[in-house]
Amino acid sequence: MIKKNLIFLTGFMASGKSTIGPILANTIGWNFCDLDKLIEKHCGKSIKKIFEDNGEKYFREVEKKTLQEVLNFKEYIIALGGGTIAEQDNLEKIKDSGFLIYLETSAEEAYRRLKFKRDRPMLLFEDTVELSKTDFIKKVNELLEKRKKYYNQADIKINTDDIHVGRTVDKLASIIIKEMKSENFKN
Repeated sequence: MIKKNLIFLTGFMASGKSTIGPILANTIGWNFCDLDKLIEKHCGKSIKKIFEDNGEKYFREVEKKTLQEVLNFKEYIIALGGGTIAEQDNLEKIKDSGFLIYLETSAEEAYRRLKFKRDRPMLLFEDTVELSKTDFIKKVNELLEKRKKYYNQADIKINTDDIHVGRTVDKLASIIIKEMKSENFKN
């Protein structure tokens, strides 16, 4: 079936990694792991709380250790945090261990999907002040620009902006599998 035994999903928050991942895993008969959920389990608190209590540097250290743990998994679809691959060492380990699929979404679509969420640490100002739509989109575009060089190293890139307008998550999983096959990701 698939040559390597790990498939990593990357992309900005709300790109669909945690939604598409379990369906993709079920479709090919593999397991699913959300790296952020595993970090929360290990730390006993939410990602937002980790950022608040310990800062981003600490979070990135825990993230790196947890990533190292999942690299030993077999036949898993792994949803990465939006910034996991923004460290070159992480990106190299991911690419050496499996396939990397970039689920691309625009800043405007990220806003639509996240505007009512309050658990995303990278989208709040210092004192957890809510961002206006304009500031939100500006901040997302800044983060996307910083991460673009990492995201663009993915084996496959799939845009997920139109999931809500007719393209279902099941269809998107089928598109990903078709793309993988066309890229010779078979044995």
